[in-house]
Amino acid sequence: MRQLGVAIIGTGNIAPSHVEGYLAFPDRCRIVALCDIFEDKAKAFAARFGLAGCLITADYKELLDRDDIDLVSVCLPPSLHAEVSIAFMENGKDVLCEKPMASSLEEADLMNEAQKRTGRILSIISQNRYRNSLHKVKRLLDSGILGRVLYTKVNSFWFRGTNYYTLWWRGTWANEGGGCTLNHAVHQIDLLNYLVGKPESIISVMGNVAHDNSEVEDISMSLLRYPGAFGEINVSLFNHDERQEFEIVTERATVTVPWSVHSVKQLPNGFFEPDPDTEQELQEAYDGIPDLEHEGHAAQIGNVLRTIAGEDSLLIDGNAGRDALDVIYGIYQSAVERSEVALPVGRESSFYTKDGVLKAAPRFYEKSASVDNIDGDITLGRN
Repeated sequence: MRQLGVAIIGTGNIAPSHVEGYLAFPDRCRIVALCDIFEDKAKAFAARFGLAGCLITADYKELLDRDDIDLVSVCLPPSLHAEVSIAFMENGKDVLCEKPMASSLEEADLMNEAQKRTGRILSIISQNRYRNSLHKVKRLLDSGILGRVLYTKVNSFWFRGTNYYTLWWRGTWANEGGGCTLNHAVHQIDLLNYLVGKPESIISVMGNVAHDNSEVEDISMSLLRYPGAFGEINVSLFNHDERQEFEIVTERATVTVPWSVHSVKQLPNGFFEPDPDTEQELQEAYDGIPDLEHEGHAAQIGNVLRTIAGEDSLLIDGNAGRDALDVIYGIYQSAVERSEVALPVGRESSFYTKDGVLKAAPRFYEKSASVDNIDGDITLGRN
């Protein structure tokens, strides 16, 4: 088996997850190049992970025509995803791009068009599809054992202080493409699409109540319509008890991610009593689903590597990444226009292009501070 050469573009906070994922498959790949506009940062990154002999450059264009690079991880601000991903695909490289896929639906379409034109692989990071609890609930839903989905609630609650927005690209519509709905809830919105499908329409509100050095929103709330069902998405960036969770109400039970199951049955008068038999049945079905061999970035990277080798099919492609953006920009359009928005967002919408978003989106505050780099580890709350 030939080892694939991997380049990582951007060595910021998310890049270690990519490195660790690739290092889990040493027989299939090796990291041969790092690119970052701050070369000293990339050199320190290489030393941290023992990437001796790794080429380091500040300009990704120097890597486009290298024969020793087969696969590229794009770990850059969203506003650069389309430009860089398209350039590498057009130069014969497969691409694994961080989420959100792009900073507009138009850019996402350009990326997918480049994928079709070149025949390269384009996968958008959605690593939480590869979590055991989520994976098992998806299997249960697909099996039909839970019955029809009636209602789904998604909470995407995070905490980021005001200093988070001092990094140069954060906190502006131009560079970040949006606020917490785009850059944080993209995880849960992708999973919502994966679990129960994309909604037909959206009604949303949004605002900024805790980050006075950021143009973009730090809270949004949305109601979703599905054929015969409803849902809601709640997002914030100031929750002291970070929780990212799903509640799915079906005909037979209410299940959650992280996993729990509750079932009741009605009495003759229409009230209810617990239904332990159904709970036991569903718990046994859940427990009977094997755990994944890998979780998170490593699992998705494994899928991409096997797909390149012709041993697997790609689970998360550019269409999946675009579907998440469609919901997100539908949320933005609904919140700004104060109307119910049907999906998909049309090409005529102001929220289809980046220029349209920049003209239509509100600036909640003026970005008041900017630095080139921020040191420190990422801390995460509850999964």
